[in-house]
Amino acid sequence: MAARILLVRHGETEWSLSGQHTGRTDKPLLEEGRRAAKLLGERLHRAPWHGLPDAEVRTSPLVRARETCDLAGFGERAADWDALREWDYGAYEGLTSEQIAERAGPGWLIWRDGVEDGERIAAVAARAGRVVEWARSADRDVLVFAHGHVLRMLGARWLGYDADFAARVQLDPASLSILGWSHGTPAIERWNDTGHLG
Repeated sequence: MAARILLVRHGETEWSLSGQHTGRTDKPLLEEGRRAAKLLGERLHRAPWHGLPDAEVRTSPLVRARETCDLAGFGERAADWDALREWDYGAYEGLTSEQIAERAGPGWLIWRDGVEDGERIAAVAARAGRVVEWARSADRDVLVFAHGHVLRMLGARWLGYDADFAARVQLDPASLSILGWSHGTPAIERWNDTGHLG
């Protein structure tokens, strides 16, 4: 089993700042997002990580994740992987949660109700499950750069929970999370850590 899986959410974009759902729309990082990615990279290249020399690195191919990976200093080692793309929000792409609730009803919750004309919850969970299987396939750390919702789903699947667990864990831009083991049981070692942003 993998010693750890390190999760990095991409830095700030125009739509993450405004709260718009950004699935497959390829938004670049804002300058603040670029700065945060560099700070995260500096942190991961210091103790205790020392650049994770033996880790396998994968990234979503979307520009905001790929750019975060590159600026953090892992670009040359990283392979693009479609399984790490963000949720396809379909008709809800570019809308805020408030705008979606106007269409879908005031109690709308993506983790329960899903999206209109987009990717089904089960499909996102299956993609996250493939990432978990890959991470556990060898005895080495893995580092992934991706997006808020798919990483939250990955956390739920790592722990063995259903998709609705992901509603209970938040992820900020340029955050670092680490999933590992506690006495042989999948565990959260660190979640939504933004200490490098000062």
